[in-house]
Formats: sequence, C-alpha cells, structure tokens
Amino acid sequence: MLTTVMKPVTAPHGIPQFMYGTAWKKAETSGLVQSAVHAGFRAIDTANQMIHYDEALVGKALLILAEQGITRDQLFLQTKFTPASGQDHRTPYDPTASITRQVEQSFASSLDHLQTDYVDSYILHGPYARWGLSQEDWEVWAALEDLYQAGRTTMIGVSNVQADQLQRLCERANVKPMVVQNRCYALLGWDKEVREICQTYDVMYQGFSLLTANRDVLRTPEIETIAKRCATGPAQIIFRFAQQVGMIPLTGTTNEQRMTDDLSIDQFELTPEEIARIENVGT
Repeated sequence: MLTTVMKPVTAPHGIPQFMYGTAWKKAETSGLVQSAVHAGFRAIDTANQMIHYDEALVGKALLILAEQGITRDQLFLQTKFTPASGQDHRTPYDPTASITRQVEQSFASSLDHLQTDYVDSYILHGPYARWGLSQEDWEVWAALEDLYQAGRTTMIGVSNVQADQLQRLCERANVKPMVVQNRCYALLGWDKEVREICQTYDVMYQGFSLLTANRDVLRTPEIETIAKRCATGPAQIIFRFAQQVGMIPLTGTTNEQRMTDDLSIDQFELTPEEIARIENVGT
C-alpha cells in the first residue's frame, strides 16, 4: 500500500477537486479506498446499492484510516439513495414502505455502514422518471431536504439526471440541488447542457466515466498532441480538462501509480485553445 500522503487540492466549493469512486470494487473496496486516501484522495464516492458497491467495506476502510491518523473530518464522504428498481434482493430498506420511509431507512443504513453520524453529500442515484420528474422524485427530494435541514448531510443532489429534470428541480425545489453527478460523454459535448445549468445555479458538477465512456477520444491526435506537450498521459489530460472547465472528476482506478499520476495533474495547465479543442473533440 502507498504510504506517502499528498496534500489535497480543493475545488471552489471547498471540497477536494478529485473524487475516488468505489463502484465495482467488491471485496477489494476497503484496500483500494485505503490506497486512494494514502495517495492523496480526500473525497470518496459510494452508494447503498450492493449490485455495484460495498458501502460497508468503505466504512471498514474509514475505521482503519482513522487508526492511522486520517480521521473522518479530513474526508469528504458522498453516498446515494438508490430506488428499488436499481437494487437486487439486498435492498437496504423496506421496498413496500413509503418513499419517504425508504429514504430514511437507506440513510440510516448508510450511516451504519460508514461508521459515521453524518455524510457530506447525499444524492438520489437517479430520477424515477426517464423525462420530467414524477411524484416519487418529488417525494424523494422532500426527504433529502429534511435530511439536509436536520444537519445530517451537508449537501444534497442528484445523479444520472437529464437537463430538463435538473432545470425543474432547480426552479421548484425548496432546497435546490447542490451536487450533480453524471456520466460524461465527449460525443454529447461533455454534458454541456447540464453543466450550463449547474453553472447558472451554482451546482457542483461531478463527472464520471470520463475515460470509459470516451475510449476513442483518448486515442485521437488532438489528445495525444496535448499529452506530449504536457509530458503526461491522455487520461490525465482528460481529468485536467474536466477540472479546468469546472467539473470534479471521478476516477475508479485500481492502480496505485495511476492514483498518484491522476493527483499530479495540478502540475500543468491546459491553454484556452487546448480546452476548446477538447470541448469539441467528440463532436
């Protein structure tokens, strides 16, 4: 395991500007979270959804890290409420209960898994409706607002959201979303429409699948040329681009050297011309 702790950098919203994602880590979750934090990551993303995450193993890692001197207050911890349609038989709440009760039960389960009494960010894993917002979506959001107003989470937000859904939520919610986490495709302008709404309403945008959703982009001459100038790899160029246009990127790498490489991207700057080229590389 890496032992050198790098100084984390913070984003404008006051959280670390790079997040470590724990999806698909399974039995390796605890060890990888520890490696990521020792490498310098201070923001951890998970979810109470056993199909793709093991939230309890994130909590196990946090206990070990605390014993090593990296305490809970030094970390930004984000988890999610996942609707029953996104769960398997291990649903962490009573799926026959009201939506409000499901959120309450899932949140309590998350706190137990993570060995904490609060989270820094709690988000809806994805709206119930494909387009627009359903009654269930508004009921979930009201439950998230209650958790926020009770001081049990510092921020609330939504993932896998369409632009029209986010616009409605920003316009009509009593407490507007503070976080959006979306899969980000170069082919779709790096989710430009959603990012613009986030900018308008001062919502923190987190981009995931920046590499896996854009494998062809990483091999384009434009990216290779920029990487050569910056003496780094194509992946690091994409992550730095994301930061410079206002995103907080997520990485889920299991490679300790790549963790270190990813966190070193603050050592170079992309020019405005390079940013413009990357903005349009997929379109």
